[in-house]
Amino acid sequence: MHVLLVFIDGVGLGADDAAVNPLIAAHVPTLESLSAGQRWTAAAVRSDNGRAAFIPTDATLGVAGRPQSGSNQAAILTGINVPQRLGYHYGPKPDAPTRHLLEETNLFKTVLEAGRTADLINAYPPRLHHDINRGKTLRSSIQHAAWAAGLAMHTADDLLNGDALSEDWTARAWREYLGFPNAPTYAPEDAGRRMVEVSRRYDFAFFSHWFTDVIGHRGPFEDGVKLIETIDRVLAGALDAWDDDEGLLIVTSDHGNFEALDHGKHTENPVPTVVIGAARHIFADGYSNLTQVTPRILEALGIG
Repeated sequence: MHVLLVFIDGVGLGADDAAVNPLIAAHVPTLESLSAGQRWTAAAVRSDNGRAAFIPTDATLGVAGRPQSGSNQAAILTGINVPQRLGYHYGPKPDAPTRHLLEETNLFKTVLEAGRTADLINAYPPRLHHDINRGKTLRSSIQHAAWAAGLAMHTADDLLNGDALSEDWTARAWREYLGFPNAPTYAPEDAGRRMVEVSRRYDFAFFSHWFTDVIGHRGPFEDGVKLIETIDRVLAGALDAWDDDEGLLIVTSDHGNFEALDHGKHTENPVPTVVIGAARHIFADGYSNLTQVTPRILEALGIG
């Protein structure tokens, strides 16, 4: 049994309105198959298509206001209701109390302390490593959790060697914007297969994608449609490579944003969680909010 958690930042279940919601305007057959034919909207209900469970998931966690990345990513990775503990939603990066919680306990750390293997399988560009090391920028909650567990963030060399993936999966951004003309680029379907292959090196692998949140804040709408169609193809490749008997492939998010491009702000909408695999009931049964991600993954891995 191993687990691959694919985190897609800022994707909620919003209006069935193709004028504001790229999830509705786009052609996304894979996403809709994962929700038993439903569109990914606020009207979608819990479903199971025989391979995948689809679960609309509470992201507000009982705290008033719009959920934020810092505190909700920490809730995903600790099993603690971090916004409730803080008394507020906070982000995009974790504040000092949130960082402290992540340093005390997190999913990466617990898996490693149990003698198992875990990794954040993203590669990060040299500029980000430089800015973090000199204290110019904070790690995200996801990056901070991995760091607190003693895991090094992957570098450009890891990307070039095929040991980690770019945040856009295909590595086109590394070639076009980051000055890496030799970065290995993939068609979206191949990138999804590659993600699964890399994840198999670990008992628990985490992949993080944040371009959805950027477009949620800034647009433009057409780029949102193109991006979600690319993600649909990535997940098609991942599903093609995934053996349902090998463990759990989980897709989730931290808050809504991308589904409402008419205002550029976070939303209080539920987020989608998809659980794929023969043992999906271990995770899916009774699952309803983001604080349950860590304990359900630990249960699936047999870590008490």
